[in-house]
Amino acid sequence: MAIQCSVAVATYLDHLRIERGLSANSISSYSRDLAKFQALLLEKSLDYSSMNETDISSVVGRLSADGLAPSSINRFLSSLKGFYKYAALEYQISNPMSDVAQFKIARKLPKALSVEEISRLIESANNPLEPSLLRDRAILEILYGTGARVAELVALDIHDISKDNFDGEEITIMKLRGKGSKERLVPIGKFALAALEDYLVRLRPALLAKNSQGERALFLNSRGTRLTRQSAWSTVLKAAESVGLQGRVSPHVFRHSYATHLLDGGADIRVVQELLGHASVTTTQIYTLVTIDKVRESYTLAHPRS
Repeated sequence: MAIQCSVAVATYLDHLRIERGLSANSISSYSRDLAKFQALLLEKSLDYSSMNETDISSVVGRLSADGLAPSSINRFLSSLKGFYKYAALEYQISNPMSDVAQFKIARKLPKALSVEEISRLIESANNPLEPSLLRDRAILEILYGTGARVAELVALDIHDISKDNFDGEEITIMKLRGKGSKERLVPIGKFALAALEDYLVRLRPALLAKNSQGERALFLNSRGTRLTRQSAWSTVLKAAESVGLQGRVSPHVFRHSYATHLLDGGADIRVVQELLGHASVTTTQIYTLVTIDKVRESYTLAHPRS
């Protein structure tokens, strides 16, 4: 007889955390989806170990009736697929998810900002009367200058910044820890480096003096502890509001803009793949569609026989 669903879920989450090394954010996402699944099982008096495709369809129907977006349902189904694949191996139960298809969703192109809009956002964090903006400017420069995800940015430690020599030229390198704890090295451009050094010299020591426990973290909050994802988000949203771009900007928009502008500038797609930390070049190729759209738009507007 299979063990209780709550125990199976807890064991699966431990497996994701310990054996697969998933990030805390990914674990939290799986946990929410599986908690929702357990609540639906209880509501419908279903046993997870004897579910079939019809039962899964019933659960999905309930989610749709509750107004859950297709993308959210797909994420829920993805969580269930992983859970049942694990449970089938560990507890020898049937896997009702083997032939369950996800919703087909039209692919949305990432929304990149123009170079001018990015510059306005970064320049908004430039006020000598507000020392805290030294950190905010460094955050904005790093997001755009490295393509870092916000979770990667707040996880940065001081020792993740290092210098290297490339063809006789000294460059500064940043180590980022991406999805699945995969590490990658990305160069830091001169603008981002200048902003980072300003923060490290003129503000971080004062923040660190408030709490020595924040010694490892690169970005500190006003209490001297590691900056949170929410605070990094707040920094980006404040900058967007100050230049009239609210509703169009998130930390991930900087990553989209970073990739798009690299490809616009002639960077090889394989290089961009490495810089972004994509496991497959297929994921990176979506950014080429953005640049193709720009070419098509320019052609349509400029050519007399378009």
